[in-house]
Amino acid sequence: MRNNPKTVIVTGASQGIGAAIVQAFLARGYNVVGTARNATKSQELSPSDHLALIDGDIGQFNTAQKVAELAINKFGSIDAVVANAGIFVVKPFTDYTTDDFHALISTNLAGFIHITQLAVKQMQAQKTGGSVVAITAALADNPIAGVTASLSMITKGGLETVTRHLAMEYAKQHIRFNAVAPGAVDTPLHANDSKESLTAQSPMATISTVEDIASAVVYLTEAHQITGEVLHVDGGAHLGKW
Repeated sequence: MRNNPKTVIVTGASQGIGAAIVQAFLARGYNVVGTARNATKSQELSPSDHLALIDGDIGQFNTAQKVAELAINKFGSIDAVVANAGIFVVKPFTDYTTDDFHALISTNLAGFIHITQLAVKQMQAQKTGGSVVAITAALADNPIAGVTASLSMITKGGLETVTRHLAMEYAKQHIRFNAVAPGAVDTPLHANDSKESLTAQSPMATISTVEDIASAVVYLTEAHQITGEVLHVDGGAHLGKW
């Protein structure tokens, strides 16, 4: 890494996968701005000289502005973004409500778009390239019988598509766009799900840890020849029927 630490913004940073991503980057010497609705109340993270926490709804543009400004004012640059903030709603298709759909769009799509637009503008000004990693889902490519997440996957599939398009749009400026697509992950989100139901979603019959996802994110952030890639961390679930 260069003498001046790079700065990465992590959304959905307060717990679970997001907190693990923050910790992984801190361990590698990055400056990190972590944001979530209750980031400053995180039980897993504490502010430091290299970590700034800021509360807010990343689906709102004014929150994204505050996050970007904090990164620039405190650390002097924006070198990478991890768009981790997301919600996952499982219902039969006909049971989804308008409110469900709007919430999914706000967090999963607007939460990616606003902060990424601001980060790309800053990366262009810096002229040193950059990285954006989105968190999608293995289910976007490989539906599983009994996991009724169709509207959630509209948004995750959209993130995969925009990742590929932006990778091409900004390739010559060395601003890279990739995504990590987790399968079942051991997080509080699945606290009420049985181990058997989660391992059944993987050909390897395993459940990923938050550290597995964080390692994949760091890898893509630092892999300077990789762009437009969707890296599945799902025990092989995206391969198809098993």
